[in-house]
Amino acid sequence: MKSETAKEHYDNSSKDIKCAIITLSDSRKSKKADLSGQYIEKEIETKYSLNSRIIIPDEKEDLLSSIEKLIEDNVDVIITTGGTGLDARDITVETVEELFEKRLDGFGELFRAKSYEEIGAAALLSRATAGIYRKTVIFSMPGSPNAVKTGLSLIINELPHFVHHVKK
Repeated sequence: MKSETAKEHYDNSSKDIKCAIITLSDSRKSKKADLSGQYIEKEIETKYSLNSRIIIPDEKEDLLSSIEKLIEDNVDVIITTGGTGLDARDITVETVEELFEKRLDGFGELFRAKSYEEIGAAALLSRATAGIYRKTVIFSMPGSPNAVKTGLSLIINELPHFVHHVKK
């Protein structure tokens, strides 16, 4: 049950949320091969505006420049998928956390708790994270379609509430 304050914030929040998706992958080069990006796109478009969906390699500079461009394009929410694992090429978490002016630790905590219910102790491998950078909310999730479904189930209905607070 939502608190009265949370409900009031949600009711007073704009539902015109501009979102962007960044898929980080060295192997998936096309939107057709990017099942996680497809799922995010479909879910976002049911409630909000999708301004951009891009696929980039697991490269720090590509991620940083993509984030900056999307913020210049006035997106409210950036969702990244991929690059959160333990491989040497997985740079998403380190890159975005350097940018965060405020962290949203609850996202990663809830993501791992829900993942634990779904997949057991393998949830410990997840480094899902979220934070605020230049009045934009950034959520970073693993690249698997199931992980994206888990992550989106936590945030999709709360995006107006997040944006309400961040834009104040």
